[in-house]
Amino acid sequence: MAIKSTDFIGSLAKGLAVLEGFGAQGARLSVSQAAEAAGLDRAGARRCLLTLAELGYLQHDGKFFTLTPKVLRLGIGALAAMPLAQVVQPWLEQLSERIGESVSVSVLDETEIVYVARAAQRRVMSIGLMPGSRLPAHCTSMGRVLLAALPEGQAWGLLERSDLAPRTVYSVTDLEALKALLVQVRGQGFALVDQEVEIGLRSLAVPLRNGHGTVVAALNVGVAAAQRSAAELVEQVLPQLKAVQDGVARVLF
Repeated sequence: MAIKSTDFIGSLAKGLAVLEGFGAQGARLSVSQAAEAAGLDRAGARRCLLTLAELGYLQHDGKFFTLTPKVLRLGIGALAAMPLAQVVQPWLEQLSERIGESVSVSVLDETEIVYVARAAQRRVMSIGLMPGSRLPAHCTSMGRVLLAALPEGQAWGLLERSDLAPRTVYSVTDLEALKALLVQVRGQGFALVDQEVEIGLRSLAVPLRNGHGTVVAALNVGVAAAQRSAAELVEQVLPQLKAVQDGVARVLF
């Protein structure tokens, strides 16, 4: 929705752009690095950084700025208040107990997925995942079902803006091959990703729809490749994911 120019607070927009720059460029930025990440001049970025430091969202050692735990208040509160997270968490806990694997729900944010709910049985990735964690959309099972749910032009545009650098030797990095995979996912209704994100990890995802049939999130299970083959994952776990998919659709509006 477009707003009047007089209602737009430019300084607030600049401050948020500086904060977002920490996620894009790293957790420790100089004034010059923050200015480049936010698309601001050095003086404007410096004022934003110093203001955020004064408010307690950043620490400053004289040269570099780093995020403080206070910045988590901006995201954790929003995640906790999301109706989606509240609705799906009991489903995830029941499913995780039933199949003995970790399950998650995420939403799409541009070229990344953002975890909004999770029930963990065991750690199958080298990084810890929790609500708020982000991963590339193009190489994750949840990302692929979410991209496949978009109009093709929008999905292709996100793929073209994605960093397709391989994460493992199994990563699909060719743009046309990824487009073909999304077409396949759209047709079959699920995505299977086999060790493309991390060696030893397989994941299977389905879209979550609301009562109107609109895809609002993705549900996945991640398993150790040594424990279940790709065929076993589809045969044994996909029906369980689809059962949750159907149940959630009856209560999401």
